[in-house]
Amino acid sequence: MIMEYMDVYDKDRQLTGKIHRRGTPWRRGEYGLVVCVWVYDGHGRLLLTRRAPEKSFSGTWENSGGAAQAGETSRQAMARELLEETGIRAEPEEFELIATDRDRTCHYDFYCLKRDVPVEEVVLQPGETDGVRWATFPQVHELIGEGKICKIIADQFQKQEPILLTKK
Repeated sequence: MIMEYMDVYDKDRQLTGKIHRRGTPWRRGEYGLVVCVWVYDGHGRLLLTRRAPEKSFSGTWENSGGAAQAGETSRQAMARELLEETGIRAEPEEFELIATDRDRTCHYDFYCLKRDVPVEEVVLQPGETDGVRWATFPQVHELIGEGKICKIIADQFQKQEPILLTKK
């Protein structure tokens, strides 16, 4: 298994100059950076991937995202994560920042990206994702109601839906 390292930020999102080994506990007052993207097709649909059986929340649908690696900007991390998880290539400047947040260990950046990609062209990452689909906003709500989108992603969607609706 390859060791991954993340930059350490303070509560105000200032780099501390330290790095953190992924998978180890965070010290109090230290934060990582996580990025997520809602890919939308311009016709009212969002691209969702399904978490592979070996992942936590297996079988649930989500948007693409993950942890920024040491030395990466938020947008660079987003471009890398999207490419790794879906095979969709985008330049860092193409991602539109729509929201930020922070919890007890991470800062979060939420992006949207307009791409109309046929699902047949999406390349899933073994061990990460095992399904892909386009879903309308009502279908996303249906998936949430059925418990097929984990609570963390569902909460993100419900907070960001008003912004995403302007992207249609």
